[in-house]
Amino acid sequence: MDFFNKLAVWLRLKRRDVNVLCLGLDNSGKSTIINCLKPTSAQAKDLFPTIGFSVEKFTTSRLSFTVFDMSGQGRYRNLWEKYYEGADAIIFVIDSADKLRIIVARQELDALLIHPDIMQRQIPILFFANKMDLSDALPSVVVSQILGLNNIKDKPWHICACSALNGEGLQDGVEWLQVGQAMQQSSNQD
Repeated sequence: MDFFNKLAVWLRLKRRDVNVLCLGLDNSGKSTIINCLKPTSAQAKDLFPTIGFSVEKFTTSRLSFTVFDMSGQGRYRNLWEKYYEGADAIIFVIDSADKLRIIVARQELDALLIHPDIMQRQIPILFFANKMDLSDALPSVVVSQILGLNNIKDKPWHICACSALNGEGLQDGVEWLQVGQAMQQSSNQD
């Protein structure tokens, strides 16, 4: 079962369409991560920076996924909120080697978390601390501290260290979704 099938199971989605937002600053690796998570037959050979946003649609055995790859360029970030209401999950990608702009990433995350279309929902957020293959990348624990992730108390979240270029760590996000599903089922049985 691939990433998006597992996400649908964890979210207990019975409908056929699932919307996932992929957010983060420009050059954080969002498009590369999305490409790695898609079924192999749907992966692109060449990727280009996203201008505005791009929409990736693909179908798994049971579901149809729409992934909104939102540009992280400053002039396009105001588009993000137009898609919050319809999102079933969020993938937030951080460039762990971009120490100067990680504060900007935190500001964008803070704005996301207080937006009315996100604040009132238990929408899961999967954080990818990307570019761990670079020697100057911050460890995911440090990224988590800088972003203040421990302050998120009202929605499930998880952070994974990863390298979108070689796919390392992406499976950790998928495994988190499996554990989250098991925990959710356990709490419903109590």
